[in-house]
Amino acid sequence: MTMLDRRLHAYRPDLAEAELEGKVEASRFVEGAPARVSVPVVALRPAPELARGIDTELLLGEAVTVFDRADGWCWVKAASDGYVGYLPAEALSEGRPAPTHIVTVPRTFLYPEPELRKPHRAILSMGSRIHVAGEAETRGNHYLVLEDGTAIFARHVQPIGALDGGDYVDIAARFLETPYLWGGRSGLGIDCSGLVQLAMLMVGRQAPRDTDMQATGLGQPIERSEIRRGDLAFWKGHVAVFEDGETILHANGHSMTVARENFEAAVDRIARLYEQPTGYRRVML
Repeated sequence: MTMLDRRLHAYRPDLAEAELEGKVEASRFVEGAPARVSVPVVALRPAPELARGIDTELLLGEAVTVFDRADGWCWVKAASDGYVGYLPAEALSEGRPAPTHIVTVPRTFLYPEPELRKPHRAILSMGSRIHVAGEAETRGNHYLVLEDGTAIFARHVQPIGALDGGDYVDIAARFLETPYLWGGRSGLGIDCSGLVQLAMLMVGRQAPRDTDMQATGLGQPIERSEIRRGDLAFWKGHVAVFEDGETILHANGHSMTVARENFEAAVDRIARLYEQPTGYRRVML
C-alpha cells in the first residue's frame, strides 16, 4: 500500500480516515466528527504525549475533524490546512456556533464583560475565530460580545468574509519581535513557516503549514535575480519573506524572534550551519 505523509493523512494500523480506504491498510475507516478549538491556542502533536514536540498549533474557533478519542486525547485533522495530530480532548468542543469574526491584531484580550478594567479572561492571537452575538459600548469604547457574554475590543476583529486581498508582508511585519517558538503559529510564539502561513491567511490566502510543503506547493519557483517584495527564500528547514529585494522578515532561532535582516548577511550566517538557500518562490502573482 502507498506510504503517505502522516502530517496530512490520518491513518494508523487500527484506524484511518474514510477517504483513505483502498489506499492504506487499517482495521477500520471512519468519517470522523466535527468539532472546534475552544481554548486560545493548543499544540498539535505527532503522538498523544505531552513530552512529544509540537508539530503546529491550532487557534480558538478553528474547525477540526475528530477521528478518535482516548485517554483524554483526540486524534484530529485541521480543516484549515489538513494537518493531522493529537491534542487534549478538553481543548475541543462540539456544537459551537460557526465563527463570524477573526482577530486581526497580533494579540488582544478577551474580557469577562464589555469593560477593559476587568481582569482579562484570555489572550487571543491573530487568526483566532469568534462568534459575535451582540455589541456594547462602555465609556466610549466599542466591544463585540460573544455567545458566552465575554467581550473583545471591536477594532481588533473583522468579519471573516472581509479577509480578501492586501499585502501579506505588512501582516508579517506586525509580528516583529514576537518570540520564536518551534511549531508556533500564534502571536504568542511563532516559527518561520507559521509566520508565512498566518500572514497569508490574514489576506485570504491558503498556505501549507511546513517549510518543505511551502517550498514545493506554494507559488512558483523564481531566480534570485527576480526577487521582489513578497517573494520567499528557502533553506532546508527554513523560510523567509522578502520585504524588498535585499531585506527579509523571518522567525528564526538565531535572534529567537521574528526579525528583519539583510538577506545576504543572513545567507552568510545561515550557511555556516545549514548551507545555501535551496530556492526562491513567488507566492503573490
